[in-house]
Amino acid sequence: MVKYDLLVVGFGKAGKTLAATFAKEGKKVAVVEESSAMYGGTCINIGCIPTKTLIVAADNKKDFTEAKATRDAVVSKLNAKNFAMLDSSPNIDVYTAHAKFVSNKVVEISANGETKQLEGEIVVINTGAKNNVLPIPGLTTSKNVYDSTEFQKLEKAPKTLGIIGGGNIGLEFANLYARLGVKVTVIDFAPGILGREDKDIAELAQGYLEEAGIEFKLGTATKEIRNNGELVVVDTEKYGELEFEAVLHATGRRANTEGLGLENTDIELRPNGTIVVDEFCQTAVENVFAVGDVNGGLQFTYVSLDDFRVVNGYLHGNKEYTTADRKNVPYSTFISPALSHVGLHKEEAEAAYPNVAVASLPVANMPRGAVNQDPRGLFRVTVDKDTNLILGATLFGKNSEEIINLIKMAIDNKIPYTYIRDQIFTHPTMAENLNDVFKLI
Repeated sequence: MVKYDLLVVGFGKAGKTLAATFAKEGKKVAVVEESSAMYGGTCINIGCIPTKTLIVAADNKKDFTEAKATRDAVVSKLNAKNFAMLDSSPNIDVYTAHAKFVSNKVVEISANGETKQLEGEIVVINTGAKNNVLPIPGLTTSKNVYDSTEFQKLEKAPKTLGIIGGGNIGLEFANLYARLGVKVTVIDFAPGILGREDKDIAELAQGYLEEAGIEFKLGTATKEIRNNGELVVVDTEKYGELEFEAVLHATGRRANTEGLGLENTDIELRPNGTIVVDEFCQTAVENVFAVGDVNGGLQFTYVSLDDFRVVNGYLHGNKEYTTADRKNVPYSTFISPALSHVGLHKEEAEAAYPNVAVASLPVANMPRGAVNQDPRGLFRVTVDKDTNLILGATLFGKNSEEIINLIKMAIDNKIPYTYIRDQIFTHPTMAENLNDVFKLI
């Protein structure tokens, strides 16, 4: 039995940051990661970084082979950097092995036929999420059918691609591969895409994606998947049989807790497999924490980083900040142009406040839209007229993934919309159009 001050299971954002922090304080730390391909976690290996690298490569007119090579180089570099960041510390032992709990604070790790038990005074579970697999006959047994992780390993782009799932992951891949010259069809049970957005925004986004050549088969269940030679046949209730060279299923992600041996502990799970935690990310076992996607919170790497802040503060005697204080989390969907949002949507605001004002400004009316030669999208803001405070914003346009953070800070700090309306911004920029959209209130 090897004992550690901190034992981290999984190499995600929160866990690796806690490991580095405790090691710098002279604590003895162990990090266990099942696969060397996942050093650094989901984001840099199979999530945000590789997919956005592919999108930028497509923006730069690279073909699939060049884009894939760029993606692989970036991932390889960051993977190695993250491993070295921890492994180079004299206070951290990195184990590439499968971890299984045998009791509340003891895990048995196994690799290459050898086992060892590790015990942590503090234990952090940071195993992330994995692709959700729907019970569609033939989904897991047919050839040329991939999840989002497997799909990124393809060395050659298919000519035709069916994507089951019209959520953020499915739409980002659809947008990307369409721009790489692939004929893409999105299939989803929902009647429309981007269900959490304002209906007119979602319809606008679908129109842009259709202009890019993407076909949508919505409001239909997938009955079965099978092969016709090397082709994949997707049998749908509404549209009959659809045939593709490859199929990507992107129907959400679920907590990666299977096989962890949590039944050997007092840690509690929800029916969906996520770990039950309190406002400090602590499980039912004292000083055992679950951080990142595995605890059932928002599945963003920046939320995992915020989990680090919560846990690190708690372990250092600062209990002022908890997950209950986490509000107004912004997000972006990286279609073209990017669609970003923070705070309340229009209907949510109108239901919660008696005096709401909503203003929208098309990108086509923005000077920078003309400079970018891209008139697509709009900025929409929602304000409480009784207090002049911003309730929410949807920014649909180039660079929205950057600008949305300004709105988040304004909401958090209760800055009235009039401050942004009258602020001096550089020109010509997309950000300066916050002046104009707030003038419409």
